[in-house]
Amino acid sequence: MLGACANPLAPVERDYGRIVRPERTREVVSLDLEAFAQPADTPLSVEEPPESRFDDGEEIALTLEECRASALAHNLDLRVALVDPAIANERLSEQESAFEALFFLNATQAQTDTPTASRLTSAQQEFTSIEPGVRIPLRTGGSVEVSAPFTRIETNNQFSTLNPAYTSDLELTLSQPLLRNAGRFVSTSAILIAGYNRQISEAQTKLRVLAQLASVDRAYWRLYQARQELRVRQEQYEIAMEQLASARRRVEAGDAPEIEVTRAQAGVADRLEAIISAENQVLVRQRELKRLINMPGLDVDSPQAIETATPPDPVRFRLDRRVLADRAVRERMEMLELELSLLVDAANIEVAENALLPVLDATLSYTINGLGPTEGDALDILAENDFEDWSVGLRAEAPLGNGAARARLRQALLTRLQRLSSRAQREQTIRQEVADAVDAIEATWQRILAARQSVVLNRRALEGEQRQFRAGESTSTDVLNAASRLGDAQLGEIRALVDYQIAQIDLAAATGSLLGAARVRWAPVDASEAARSSDEAG
Repeated sequence: MLGACANPLAPVERDYGRIVRPERTREVVSLDLEAFAQPADTPLSVEEPPESRFDDGEEIALTLEECRASALAHNLDLRVALVDPAIANERLSEQESAFEALFFLNATQAQTDTPTASRLTSAQQEFTSIEPGVRIPLRTGGSVEVSAPFTRIETNNQFSTLNPAYTSDLELTLSQPLLRNAGRFVSTSAILIAGYNRQISEAQTKLRVLAQLASVDRAYWRLYQARQELRVRQEQYEIAMEQLASARRRVEAGDAPEIEVTRAQAGVADRLEAIISAENQVLVRQRELKRLINMPGLDVDSPQAIETATPPDPVRFRLDRRVLADRAVRERMEMLELELSLLVDAANIEVAENALLPVLDATLSYTINGLGPTEGDALDILAENDFEDWSVGLRAEAPLGNGAARARLRQALLTRLQRLSSRAQREQTIRQEVADAVDAIEATWQRILAARQSVVLNRRALEGEQRQFRAGESTSTDVLNAASRLGDAQLGEIRALVDYQIAQIDLAAATGSLLGAARVRWAPVDASEAARSSDEAG
């Protein structure tokens, strides 16, 4: 029989959890691109524009506000972040539960049969004990315990007055530390620290919410930039095609050498390559925005194209960087997190100082006794309260050196000192970030003005080169170079506009806020609802 049973001391496979095949973790497979490749497209012609990679799906126009709203509702990073405050709140509830009353029940059934050298000693005895009670932790560090032990003793001792004998007692015990671990603050310090940590978690979550929404804003404007740059590249291609047609007319008319057509074709090829790169940049920026907003029906790999419906609206600002820096120091969640952490450090220091004290605990016990030949008799005597016991005790304990407690106190003091230095460093960094953002806003505004003037002048220069080419006083290279300078000026204006928007976003983030008039509110995940969802999923 023993041989047929499994050895309960031997390990089994389920002790190690799910086993992954060794090949899965120890072998590196190669990627055969030909197995995933689709049939090759026909070669491109420099005189035919490439097939747009945005024709596979419909175009969806989204405003900046719609992107923010979708990110708040569906962003996966925010879903993860919103769980942290709920976890911190449950940790606080856990510490609060430390002062809940505890019901206990002790039960014993014993039978003894021992040799004795005297008739006065029981050789055989049956003992039954049941002790229900309640233990109540006190916020002063002590505890109160109320119990009602009930026993039945039956023995073969012929000199026993009651056989069987029943006892029914009522016991009250109070235990209270007088030095170490004494006092309400030390006893409830875990609740205090958990409360601070919950607020720290909320501050960190708000910081992540702000960071994600700022990332949405930046991704939106970078997608706008990519789409505008693609439009400029397409316009450059059209200008190059017009120049190629003009060069052919002149060559056919005998007014220009054949090299002018070749030069124009080279310019068209250059613009074609720029269009392909610009389209790829649009796809990358679009995919990033899709990931951030995580809108239903608009997955990262969905074919739909996003049209940025909110245009930039550059407005000149004259900003007081000192006032903004003071606001940032007040509003930034990093500063609030440091302040709460300093409060945690102060609590830890006080607890560590209390741990240096010696142990001195007082105990008070009061008991009402009941005894009788039956259960009812024992309870009647207990109710009469004729037999009472009481005791008072002290217990003292002092380490010879107390090195561990002193080391913990020094650690707490050094941690607070380090955090105070971190607060000063963080404030300095915040003021620098605000000043940098203000300077960036001013610089990008000047860039916008300069870029717009450059666009106007380079457009005039292109028109002049085109007139000179038609008059035979210029070459295709000169026209294409002028067109390139116009394209660069247009790209510079687009980048300046987007950088101006992003500089405002950076300034808002540096002050712990967001752009726009809408007030954003977030709420932590409901722990009970999350538990129900987990059970249903399981």
